[in-house]
Amino acid sequence: MPAHLANPVARLLDLLTRSPVSGRWLIGLSGLPGSGKSTAAAQWAQEVNLQSGTDVAAALGMDGFHLPKAALALFPEPTAALARRGAPWTFDPHGLRKHLVALRAGQPLSWPGFEHAVGDPVADALHVGAQTRLVLVEGLYLLHTAHGWELADCFDEHWFLDVSMDVAMTRLAARHMSANGQTRAQAQARLDSNDRLNAAIAWRVRNQADWLVANPTAVLPA
Repeated sequence: MPAHLANPVARLLDLLTRSPVSGRWLIGLSGLPGSGKSTAAAQWAQEVNLQSGTDVAAALGMDGFHLPKAALALFPEPTAALARRGAPWTFDPHGLRKHLVALRAGQPLSWPGFEHAVGDPVADALHVGAQTRLVLVEGLYLLHTAHGWELADCFDEHWFLDVSMDVAMTRLAARHMSANGQTRAQAQARLDSNDRLNAAIAWRVRNQADWLVANPTAVLPA
């Protein structure tokens, strides 16, 4: 069972006093959809930079490795693939691994983003410079080991944002309603047909993390 990490920022600052195995410290942050991964990762990186007085830390996400809608349209059952977008098989884990290997080696590199208004990834949306010594990478499936996901060895540590299923789904329903203009019934249907299925996959490997990190309910879902 992973231990609980009470102070994530202190842990990150402590790591920066040491030399990483490779060129950069790389921390994987997993958790359920709606647990607040991207918000927490960005806040922790910002606090590390404030306390260290330099842009030494960065936060990245795996959303840019979604397969584009044009690729999903070529699946044997394209309608089903689009409906289940966000499942492990609707990403490009091999492309993600290639980027993670380069990132951990300390190389400057570009990283894809995700354009929510269009619903597709955007190549080279972000850049990590040589001065960045620690990167938090957040995503649902960083500990997943099926469907081509073999990423555990890319990270120095792996953290799991320990938010319960009920709390995460409540946050996610609120996000669907506010961001996508869905009714409560539509949001609930989305949870039942897709989000809970993806959350169950992410939760299944929770105990493989090095640390469990609590996330206050005040943090917005991501």
